[in-house]
Amino acid sequence: MLKSVFLSLLLFSTVALSQSADVPDVLLLNKDALRAARASYQKDRSRLSASLAAFLKKATKSLETKPVSVVDKEQLPPSGDKHDYFSLAPYWWPDPAKKDGLPYIRRDGEINPERYKIGDREKIGVLNESVYALSVAYFITGEEGFAGHAARLLRTWFLDPATRMNPNLNYSQAVKGQNQGRGTGIIDTHGFIRLIDGLILLEGSKHWTESDASGMKRWFEQYLLWLTESTNGKEEADARNNHGSTYDVQRICIALLVGKEEEARQVVREAGMRRIAVQIEPDGSQPLELVRTKSYNYSLLNLEALIHLAHLGDRLGMDLWSFQAPNGAGIRKAIDFLIPNALGEKEWKWKQITPPEYGRMIPILRIAAKKYGDPSYASTAKAVEQKLKTVPRANSEAPVE
Repeated sequence: MLKSVFLSLLLFSTVALSQSADVPDVLLLNKDALRAARASYQKDRSRLSASLAAFLKKATKSLETKPVSVVDKEQLPPSGDKHDYFSLAPYWWPDPAKKDGLPYIRRDGEINPERYKIGDREKIGVLNESVYALSVAYFITGEEGFAGHAARLLRTWFLDPATRMNPNLNYSQAVKGQNQGRGTGIIDTHGFIRLIDGLILLEGSKHWTESDASGMKRWFEQYLLWLTESTNGKEEADARNNHGSTYDVQRICIALLVGKEEEARQVVREAGMRRIAVQIEPDGSQPLELVRTKSYNYSLLNLEALIHLAHLGDRLGMDLWSFQAPNGAGIRKAIDFLIPNALGEKEWKWKQITPPEYGRMIPILRIAAKKYGDPSYASTAKAVEQKLKTVPRANSEAPVE
């Protein structure tokens, strides 16, 4: 997965420029940071920041990414239609007490390598990250080659009748012996929130036609209908933990892409009581994430989703940053709760079977400094960054289950 300091800057920038009218109306990326990066590139390509140079190098590498498709799997979903997305639940394993291993049993946080035999989830990850990187690189550099390759990847996955994905996740994260797919599997397409910003950045490229754009809009209209009306979609919408939060972010981004702003507003309007009040305690802890075997990382995952919801709320004129539940819980409390552990001042007392991803706190702290008008968060971000220089960094965790 493509991660860098530069991408964190784009998502959580505190850059404050006077105008960004020349930047497409992206949803989660920071317009001023995009504009500043493009200005830097245009001014002197030989003196780019280390993070921007590294990002463009990785984006250039994405030009080598071959188009991926759901039809390229060997194991078909229960429908028998190779155009249907199919994946296995990552944390479910054969029951050693059963001869056939069925039904599978859960081992939270431990990924069963069998899931990779199907490969749809891995392919959609490649698609999302590649389109995102290529589209951002296209905006910054103006080089049509980036846009052209992003367009090829998008057409293959979404538009070409021979290779397109059907707009549903009926068979996502199936558990053998128990079900053919689950609402939980909707987190497989969480990366669509980055891909959608990529689509917006492609506007104006000679390689991205009106037909392409309208075709993508139709696909996402159909997917949004499935997301809100299907049994799996309704199940995920009702999830109380990070699954509910990431579902909301995905739904809002898709709704805005296809012009359903009032639907997006309604999701944001309900997020305070439906998500923040349910998920965060007065001390800032997130009990529904603390029960996981990677409890710090999952606490970060849900916090990141809530921050995305707050950013989208800003766009729609609604403030989730200062929302407080009746018990006093809010996003700021959740940020504060995770700080002592990131600084090494306090031992994490919940289960964490992999190294905690403290580096993910840095962009969160930077945006907190701006949103709450408190420079101590920026100082804390620097302290965490300095601390991490002395220890190996864990790979950033994508939403899994």
